Parts: sequence; C-alpha cells; structure tokens
Amino acid sequence: MTVTLHRWSVDDLTVLERANTPEMTRFLGGPEAPEQVVDRHARYLRNWETGESRMFRIDVDGVPAGSIGWWRVEHRGRPAYETGWGVEPGWQGRGVATEALRHIIADVRAHGERDLLVAYPGVDNPGSNALCRRAGFALTGSDTMPWRGAELTFNVWELDMSPLDLTGREPDVEERFDEGVLDEKLWWPFYTPHWSSRERAAARYTVGAPGLELRIDADTPPWAPDLDGDLRVSHLQSGQFSGPLASRVGQHRFRKGLTVREEQPERRLWLPRFGVIEARLAAIRHPSAMVAFWPIGFEDDPDDCGEICIAEIFGSELDDAGGWVGVGVKAQNDPRLREDFEKIRVEGDLTDFHDYAVEWTPDRLRFFIDHRWVKTVAQTLDYPVQLMLDVYEFPPEKGIRDAAALPHRFRVDRVRTYPPV
Repeated sequence: MTVTLHRWSVDDLTVLERANTPEMTRFLGGPEAPEQVVDRHARYLRNWETGESRMFRIDVDGVPAGSIGWWRVEHRGRPAYETGWGVEPGWQGRGVATEALRHIIADVRAHGERDLLVAYPGVDNPGSNALCRRAGFALTGSDTMPWRGAELTFNVWELDMSPLDLTGREPDVEERFDEGVLDEKLWWPFYTPHWSSRERAAARYTVGAPGLELRIDADTPPWAPDLDGDLRVSHLQSGQFSGPLASRVGQHRFRKGLTVREEQPERRLWLPRFGVIEARLAAIRHPSAMVAFWPIGFEDDPDDCGEICIAEIFGSELDDAGGWVGVGVKAQNDPRLREDFEKIRVEGDLTDFHDYAVEWTPDRLRFFIDHRWVKTVAQTLDYPVQLMLDVYEFPPEKGIRDAAALPHRFRVDRVRTYPPV
C-alpha cells in the first residue's frame, strides 16, 4: 500500500463531497450545506496561491482516499500551523492517516517557517487522538468552542518543531579524538565481540587532530561470517556487557539463538541517561557502505536493550543533491518499545560534516540534523545507553568487493553529551 499526497486541484471537489456525510463528520458536528463544501473547495485552491495553507488529496495506490493539510493559525498567542485530515471509511484502520500525517509533517519541515504544529481533534475521536500521540504530538489540554451551531470539545495537541538550543549548556563529556591515542576510559574498540571474537571484531582506526577515522580495509575480515555473512565492520562502543561462555547474555541480540563465543570484560565507560547526545560526522557515498551512530541500552537487564538511532546513512541513498538519514527508535528486544523509525531527506553533501543529535527526556525523544528539528518520538528509554559508532561494508550484489574504493573511511569530528536540564 503506497500513500501519496497531491496538491489540491480543481478536480478534487468530489473528495470533499464524499467526506460530507454523517459518518465522516460525526466528530465535527455533522455535514455542511452543499454550498459550504463548494466554498471550502474554493478556499483550498485560493489559499494555496496566497500561501495561507497547503491542502492535499490523499491517494492510496493511486485511488483518492481523503484529504489532509496545514494552515497558519495563532495558538495561545504564538504563530503556529494547524493540521487536520479526513480519511474515507474504506481506508480507515489501515495506517493511511498515519502515513499521510507523516508526509504532512515532512512538508511542514520543508516549507514552513513556524516551529509549532497543532491539531485539535474532538475529545470523543479516539482514532485521531491516538494518531497525534503516535506522531509525537504532546497533549497539552482541552477546550470548547462553538462549531456548526453547537459546541465542540476538543483536545489540544502540540508538536514542538523548534531547533536544538544549547545556549548556556556545557557538555559533560566532549570527545574530539585529538590526543593521538584512543581514550580507553570512553571507548571499547570492538563490535559486540561476545558474538564473535575480539580479533574479528577489532576496529581499524586512527585518531588525531583531524578527529577519528574508522576504516574498513582490503584485509578487514567479516566480523562473524556464519552469523552475518560477509558483513565487515569497524566500530567503537562506549560499554561492554555480556555473560559467560556459551550463555545467551549479551548486548545487541540481533538474531535468535545467539550464544557467547568469547568471554569479555565488563566495561562501564560512557553511559549517558537523558540529556543531549550529539555527533559531528561525515557519511560515505558508496553502495556497499553505511555509517551509523546508534546508542543502545547497556543491557545488564535483558529488557534494557532499545536503540536510539541518531543517524543511519546508507551510501546507496546519497546523490548529488543530498540523501536520506534514518532516525528514530528501534525496539530491538525491549518489549516496552515499538519501532518508530523514519528516513529523513536532507539536502546538501552528506559526505561533508553535519551535526546529528537527539534530545532525550523522560517523556520523549527529539531528533535534529544540524540543530534543525526533524522528528519526535513519543517514547523514551529509561535506562543508561552506550554509544555505538560504526561503518559497515555490506556484501556486494555480485559478490566482488570494490577494491578501488577501499579503504572506506568514516570521519567523526566529535561526539559529546549534555546532562539533562
């Protein structure tokens, strides 16, 4: 099922007419008069031209399924945008509204100038309220106003799209990799070696005034060939926890049935809990390469294993104009989390340095690229995490490595954390 949005056109009056039914308007006070529907259609067209609003037709696999949009408002004395939507009954309950709202948030991010998006679903509309919550909006109250000859009581949902503001805050740790030697009080230079071995999982790297460079060389071996094929990794992590030989206890249980193959010393190094985590790094434009910065739970409790993906960038998804950056939460094996992960389009050369950050509170996670807000996840991890910083080389489709492109070099200028305020 593919959900797409299309700019409102003169041919879309029928979409509004199909939505003007008792079933579709039961949370809005009932249907409008036919002439009001025509006026609404004309307003959608007119306001596109003036910039007052951007309304879209929702299509599912090319079939019209409803409408959604955003427009300028004043919200509690603050300039904001409001969003609203309607999905036809045949498409409800299938994730159409979720995907359409995701597209709208991306459209506001790309074209809006205000940093607050609000929605006002009726208090008795469980679907729309749940949708706001899943999309990262925060419930900030409720209100009642006259509407279509009656009174409408609605909830107030706010999505804070403001940039990352570190004014007046000092990092508790700032790692610039400029001492000429890796700081072993912060880093363990092996990729989950308990599932493989330190020999196979050892990082190839240099550190110095330019920062960190993680490398995959021509002779870098696959880190765990019987588990992960020909995947090669060069990686730093800021903690290490696993159980005794042959046990099933260990961080990042990426598949079922894993057992510890080599015992590892416990390392409790750089383990933030809440606050801001930020890295300045440069991606690699090659179809076999991927770079990532993804703190995970230290996992001394097996449920404390969720992932905060601050940046995941595939070289195959970069082009001359920009590329896609994956951000969000991955549950991994944490039963309290649900995956909320999204790829964000970023314009500009991602092989140059950019800042990638998360603001992590006991209620939610807000993600930023170059201090600009890109996503909010209305979940949190309530346990310490260790930092995971790596470059991967995936097996090429035809089975022959691109020797001319090696080594793959992942450059990291700095990593830093700020304590919670």
